[in-house]
Amino acid sequence: MRPPSKLDRFYEAADQVVVTDRDSPPRLLFYGEDFLVEDLPVGTKVIFPRPPVAGLPNVKAAIRHALNHPEGCEPLHAKLRPGMKVTVAVDDISLPLPPMRTPDVRQTVLEILLELLADSGVDDVHIVIAIALHRRMTAAEVRRMVGDRIFDAWWPERLYHHDAEDPGGLVTLGTTAHGEKVVVNRRAAESDLLIYVNLNLVPMDGGHKSVGTGLTSYEGVKAHHEPHTIRQSWSYMDPERSALHRSVNRIGRLIDEALDVFHVETTINNRMFDGPLDFLMKREEAFTDVDRLKMEGMRAALRRMPRAAKRALFHAVPAPYEVIAVHAGRTEPTHARILEASWAQYAVDVGFQADVVVFGMPYISPYNVNSILNPLLVQVMACGYFFNFYRASRW
Repeated sequence: MRPPSKLDRFYEAADQVVVTDRDSPPRLLFYGEDFLVEDLPVGTKVIFPRPPVAGLPNVKAAIRHALNHPEGCEPLHAKLRPGMKVTVAVDDISLPLPPMRTPDVRQTVLEILLELLADSGVDDVHIVIAIALHRRMTAAEVRRMVGDRIFDAWWPERLYHHDAEDPGGLVTLGTTAHGEKVVVNRRAAESDLLIYVNLNLVPMDGGHKSVGTGLTSYEGVKAHHEPHTIRQSWSYMDPERSALHRSVNRIGRLIDEALDVFHVETTINNRMFDGPLDFLMKREEAFTDVDRLKMEGMRAALRRMPRAAKRALFHAVPAPYEVIAVHAGRTEPTHARILEASWAQYAVDVGFQADVVVFGMPYISPYNVNSILNPLLVQVMACGYFFNFYRASRW
């Protein structure tokens, strides 16, 4: 056995927080569709993500197991009967970022669900993309998300976007004790069963936020997506202290009382880059000569490319994410199980206060998939998201 190298000792000691010293390499930071390579001051603490969790060896088997062994309710097949009316709602492509390689996990879940529904004699099925007040996806984006087979058979008659501005397509279920109006998609509300297919990244979506936010109108969203509630939220990552999450949960619990909702939640690891961009998954201390050549070659190419070409390049490179967990069933126990897996991948323990924080601002956010990151979205990313990516702390 070879003796531990300097690099081995570095990783053993560093964990996810590295203190910059005089020998530390420059740090690579996203700068929109470019990169910065900067020497940080000695003493700067650099926070690195956890290594990617290994993906599930058989995603389809994990989905079927979740459907047959759900949290807090009977298996899905036991809920199905011929002639019933079922709506399958699915998240849009605002997550994950960058978009994942095909097949998208939503396609895989939908294929298994639709096969099960057909085998159970359920013919009245619609798939509704839960875009809330987001922009509508293009037909090409929908095709990429659900796959050719589903798109060709279902679009646009039985696979379509939720319309948050269609009064006839919405129904009010009631009002919470806090005066929050609960408005949902009429097709979903009038179905015998609503199945929600979710891709989850920590508390940013999933749970009660799926139906209550994804399938509502402005009237339903304004109860929590407004300045007063958001100011009381401390951190969007900390649902225990978040007024926004408390409002979402109240709305979601009323929905669960009125409707039969079955959730299928998934989560993925953080394997965002591979191939020519695999150096972006490494700490700079681990860069090989080949990695440094890749980095400098890409920076040189980006300097010579017009901005539109750089944007097209980055948006054309999908991420090699792997599914690390699938759970199904009732809203709260299902979401709790999926959050366990998400936190194990994405949460990094940081036990110190900082006076200055430096973020590398990437080219993409949940609101500009296949489009530009405009100045307003830069502010949303920096102040709304990045600055609030913490929990169990109160600044």
